[in-house]
Amino acid sequence: MRLGSLLVALLLLVACTSGPPAREFDGQVAFGYLQQQVAFGPRIPGSGPHARMAAWLDSTLRGRADTVVVQAWDHVTARGDTLPLHNVIARFNPAATERVLFMAHWDTRPVSDNRTFKGDQTLPVPGANDGASGTAILIGMADALRQKPAKVGVDLLFVDGEDYGKFDAEPLDVLIGARYYGQHQLPGPKPLYAVLLDMVGDKDLRLLPENQSVLGAPEVVDLVWTVAKEIGHGDVFVNNIGTGPTLIDDHVELQKVGIRAIDVVDFEYGPGNSFWHTPDDTIDKVSARSLQIVGDVGMALIRKH
Repeated sequence: MRLGSLLVALLLLVACTSGPPAREFDGQVAFGYLQQQVAFGPRIPGSGPHARMAAWLDSTLRGRADTVVVQAWDHVTARGDTLPLHNVIARFNPAATERVLFMAHWDTRPVSDNRTFKGDQTLPVPGANDGASGTAILIGMADALRQKPAKVGVDLLFVDGEDYGKFDAEPLDVLIGARYYGQHQLPGPKPLYAVLLDMVGDKDLRLLPENQSVLGAPEVVDLVWTVAKEIGHGDVFVNNIGTGPTLIDDHVELQKVGIRAIDVVDFEYGPGNSFWHTPDDTIDKVSARSLQIVGDVGMALIRKH
C-alpha cells in the first residue's frame, strides 16, 4: 500500500472510531414497542386488547429473556367483578444471587377521571405514556441484555392491574399486580433495589425524585440520579430533593415487603398534568428521545455491577 493510501485508511479508521460510543439501548425501536401497545387499544383488564397485549408481551419476552415467569390469577374487585390478571417477569442470568429489578405496569385505566378533564369521563385512557412508555423501555432493555448479557442478575417485572380502581376509595383495586408480586416473590434473594418506570415518555420529560422514594430508599434515588448525571442526562434527571411529587404507586407495595424500591416518574404530563388519566394520553405526546434517555440510565445502572 502506498503511503498516501495508508494515511487515508488511517484517517477513515479514526473517523469511524471517534465520537460518542454507540448506545446499546435503541429508543427508536422502543418507540415501536410503544406504538404496538397503543395499537391494541386500551389494555383494560378483562378486555380483548388486554388479552392480546398479554399474549404479545409473553411471546416477545420469551424471544429475549433467559427465563420468563408468568403470574396469573383472578382478582375480585370491590364491586364483585372478576379480572384475569397477569404479571410477566423476564429474567436474565437467573442463577445470579446478586440481582436488580426494573418494573412497569402494562395495563391502562378504564376511565378518564382527571378532575380537570371536561369531556366524557367514562372514556378509557389510551395509555401511550401511562402504561406503554415504561413497558416499552423494559422491552428495549431486554433487547440490550439479549445482545450483551449482564454480570448481575436482572429481573424485568411487568405488573398488571395498577390503574384499575380508584386510588382514594378502592385501594385493593389499584397496584394489584405489584401487591401480588410482593406476596408471591420468586425464590431466592431479594433484589438489591428496584426501579419503577412510570410515565417516562413525555416529550417534555423532567424527572424529579419522588418523595415516597426518597423516604423509603434514599440511597437508590441517589444512585439513579448520580448515574444519570454521569452519562449526560442530568438536565432531565433533576436531583432537587423535596420538589418532586408524592405518589401512591407500585414501588410502595414493594417497599412494604422490604424491597428498596423507587419510582422514576414525570408527574407533570401536559399543562397542569392535563393529559394524565384522559383520552389525550396519546402517541403525539410522547417521544423516542425520552425513551432513549431513561433506557440509557437503566442500562448504565445494570452495567455498573
